Amino acid sequence: MPRFAANLSMLYPELDFLDRFEAAARDGFRAVEYLFPYAYPPAELVARLRAHGLQQVLFNAPPGDWDAGDKGLACLAGREAEFREGVGRALTYAAALACPRVHVMAGQVPQGQQPASVRDTYVANLRWAAAEAARQGVDLLIEPINTRDIPRFFLNRQDQAHALLDEIAAANVKVQFDLYHCQVVEGDVATKIRQYLPGGRVGHFQIAGVPERHEPDIGEINYPYLFKVIDEVAAQCAWDGWVGCEYRPARGGQSGGTSAGLGWFQPWR
Repeated sequence: MPRFAANLSMLYPELDFLDRFEAAARDGFRAVEYLFPYAYPPAELVARLRAHGLQQVLFNAPPGDWDAGDKGLACLAGREAEFREGVGRALTYAAALACPRVHVMAGQVPQGQQPASVRDTYVANLRWAAAEAARQGVDLLIEPINTRDIPRFFLNRQDQAHALLDEIAAANVKVQFDLYHCQVVEGDVATKIRQYLPGGRVGHFQIAGVPERHEPDIGEINYPYLFKVIDEVAAQCAWDGWVGCEYRPARGGQSGGTSAGLGWFQPWR
């Protein structure tokens, strides 16, 4: 059965962030993920995880100046020192939170440049980061993201991500396979699960309805079918990862809106 992690950056938006841990546990989640932990001391986050019996399964490395529009640094020449500092900070949090994986956002191709012009920087940065992460047993994840949500994002397709894994050549760099982004960019999602999951290089899944990015029972994807596909393939290849619920509740920030939209989750608790 797929194991689902609540994405606390998106779910329970009516609550203060630190109160979302309790809400997720109350709704039956046993693990959490979120974008960034850096606004809080590690000890505060550890206390919330322990108090509610939750595992931390994923967060992102610092993306640069998020509020100014940065969406990752890995592909940006001239910002390597900032990238390395961010990876070091992420690994410090990963150790404290006992988190086995960190997503490293690729970043946006600068205006006027082609993706090929930033590839070498991206590969070099990921190779360096992979060596650092390997010292403490952490997997780094790379995620194809659609360019409707993030224009000019460097990494967009599953085949592109797996070709980059070949070039980076580090066993602890894997793909964060977001079924929402995959459907928006290329479709044929079930076939891609069957193609890539057995190879051992998919580290994490994420889900959301398409196109509005609401609950996975809203929109054009048949998620119960895809969950069964994940189950079937995972059983064949002994994959035991997590499926992150990275969606915006359709009821927005109304009180109890996230919990009210969890009907899809009932069979999988």
